[in-house]
Amino acid sequence: MANVDFISPLHKRTTRDYVGRVNEYPKAAAARVARQFGADYWDGDRRYGYGGYRYDGRWRPVAELLAAHYALQPGDRVVDVGCGKGHLLYELTQVVPGLRAVGYDLSGYALRRTQPALAGGLVAGSAVALPLADQSCALALSINTIHNLPPPQAVAALGELARVARRQYVCVESYRTEEEKVNLLYWQLTCECFASPATWDWLFKLAGYAGDYSYIYFE
Repeated sequence: MANVDFISPLHKRTTRDYVGRVNEYPKAAAARVARQFGADYWDGDRRYGYGGYRYDGRWRPVAELLAAHYALQPGDRVVDVGCGKGHLLYELTQVVPGLRAVGYDLSGYALRRTQPALAGGLVAGSAVALPLADQSCALALSINTIHNLPPPQAVAALGELARVARRQYVCVESYRTEEEKVNLLYWQLTCECFASPATWDWLFKLAGYAGDYSYIYFE
């Protein structure tokens, strides 16, 4: 298990007003809307989520890093758990032509708005019960998803990633300081598992997860 950071450069491109996030609109009300993972979360007002999550190529550098690090080859099957609209999977298929992309997400809205090239490969599904055979994928990904589950379900989802793929990579939100904890609490809308790196390490071990991981921090 290794800490391999593919995501921080993309995460740090966004400027965040943490205090404004909690003052501009009732946070609990925004979170209730966001956790429906529908149109408001993906493409509605920024107070509810992404504020418009459209394909813009931002995931291409991440796909290139993943493909190189895991030596992905044509014919390999990669599963993305919590794939959303599938932008990262699409970029992986462009970086590695012939890659077999599979994605699961609970948001029907997002899945209906994926790239046409991924049609049929992205389906509704639960992170805690993947309909895939043991070790049937070259790589399992889950980026900014596992922390949206309560701890027992997060452990189950991590175990599923370990079960279905020969290699795994997970990215979750975390904090190292009280300041980062407060910023995370101010900014998040859908997080259910608030954990320091030490606690995440404990959850990984509890799940039998020995894959790669990284954290994003709200500095």
